[in-house]
Amino acid sequence: MALAAAPSTPTKLYFPLALLACFILLTQASSHGFTADLIHRDSPLSPLYNSSMSHLDRLHNAFRRSVTRVHHFIKPTMTSLSSSSAAANIQSIIIPSAGEYLMNVSIGTPPVEVLGIADTGSDLIWTQCKPCKQCFNQNPPLFDPKKSYTYHSIPCQSSSCTYLEEAACGTLINGDHDTCEYSYRYGDRSFTRGTLALETLTVGSTSGRPTSVPKVVFGCGHENGGTFDESGSGLIGLGGGPLSLISQLMKLTSGGKFSYCLVPTVNTAASKISFGSVGVVSGSGAVSTPLVAKNPDTFYYLTLEAISVGEKRLAYKTKSPDCEEAAVAANEGNIIIDSGTTLTLLPPGFHDDLVSVLETAINAERVSDPRGILSLCFKSKSDDIGVPVITAHFSGGADVKLQALNTFARMDDDMICFTMIPSSDVAIFGNLAQMNFLVGYDLEERSVSFKPTDCTKH
Repeated sequence: MALAAAPSTPTKLYFPLALLACFILLTQASSHGFTADLIHRDSPLSPLYNSSMSHLDRLHNAFRRSVTRVHHFIKPTMTSLSSSSAAANIQSIIIPSAGEYLMNVSIGTPPVEVLGIADTGSDLIWTQCKPCKQCFNQNPPLFDPKKSYTYHSIPCQSSSCTYLEEAACGTLINGDHDTCEYSYRYGDRSFTRGTLALETLTVGSTSGRPTSVPKVVFGCGHENGGTFDESGSGLIGLGGGPLSLISQLMKLTSGGKFSYCLVPTVNTAASKISFGSVGVVSGSGAVSTPLVAKNPDTFYYLTLEAISVGEKRLAYKTKSPDCEEAAVAANEGNIIIDSGTTLTLLPPGFHDDLVSVLETAINAERVSDPRGILSLCFKSKSDDIGVPVITAHFSGGADVKLQALNTFARMDDDMICFTMIPSSDVAIFGNLAQMNFLVGYDLEERSVSFKPTDCTKH
């Protein structure tokens, strides 16, 4: 499908897209795909940036959000409103926001720029729309579908409407009995309700004409609320479900491939996200592990077999109903890879074993985290406390060697802490562990690849 040039100059409208929050700014466009910036919410490039906060304050806030985000992985649902009251290849820039990344895209014709949370843990693309029956406060203007000549509401008989767990022919928004109305709720009780529609999605370019993708399914939210920031107005779903941006681009011959390279949080440079063939991760040093199909299909499940501290290998284990502690390396899909969670979360027993080995291996005084979030901390003014290489062993022989920046963070002037914590609810391979890796997803081949990379130069 040919890509159309976006007409007119876009009106700027920013919206935080949650759970993986990033600004997306197109930096490269070609027949092989496009690349854009992912902006961390705590980056000086982000409208959420608070200059009065220190780097340590921002890290603490990011870690608290990691704990809260666990609830997000309680299955998000899309239900009926009535029951609840072409790009072939693309690449964009990712900007980190203390564990969340923002993407900057445009919706409609003429295009209206929207800044949304880029979230690998959800599917629906949505923004707040006029008329707004119940909306959270946002600084940018609301998107007005009446001013876009490429906006078309989706009939409730459409196949896209069937992707909702419960679809409804709605009358609550505009009185049209044939319109598909949606309700999407997240585990943290945030929600959006509105009209499912087709619209043109545009990714801008600094080196040429913007790239426009026609007929993208998105949610025009007329009732929205929860933990959203006023700097933004919606969310960009990058999950594995049929309504996500990734899945929709896949239908337009992107091949279901995308990758990102997250710069360390101490760096102010933007990260990057790429779609299409430019998002393929291969070459020397790259390792791949299978993506495991599980319900819900939104999340990206991997199989973690073990973690090594230096030469000492610890088999992955978790509690089961039948025994106190059982090795479950053979259980497929036992951990979710997520760019919107800062910390890595592991089953308590397995985490305790890991902490015990690390405490023995590191020659420094152990201290307690005064905030009570991190379980293993050491007293040290030096960044070099002799952290051994920690290797995550994923199925298929994918051994991902984590450096100190992936596993430890300075939390105070004289304290360094381990950035993996115990969780009985869900296991997550978080974004600190992914920094300075080119991480590629291939939804056709059902694999995730890792390649050590200096992301500041990618």
